[in-house]
Amino acid sequence: YVETRVICACGNTFVTRSTKKEIRVEICSQCHPFFTGKQKLIDSAGRVEKFRKKYGDTKK
Repeated sequence: YVETRVICACGNTFVTRSTKKEIRVEICSQCHPFFTGKQKLIDSAGRVEKFRKKYGDTKK
């Protein structure tokens, strides 16, 4: 294994070891919503509203 430079689309870079010299990734721990704490509930199909209509609001 050789030292490998990992380059993320957000601009973050770090070094690890691999059989390749360079790896390009789209997401890393610096920009992934799970690690940044900036998660959003995306309901593009209206599934949450459909559930609430069917079963009612569970907040009591």
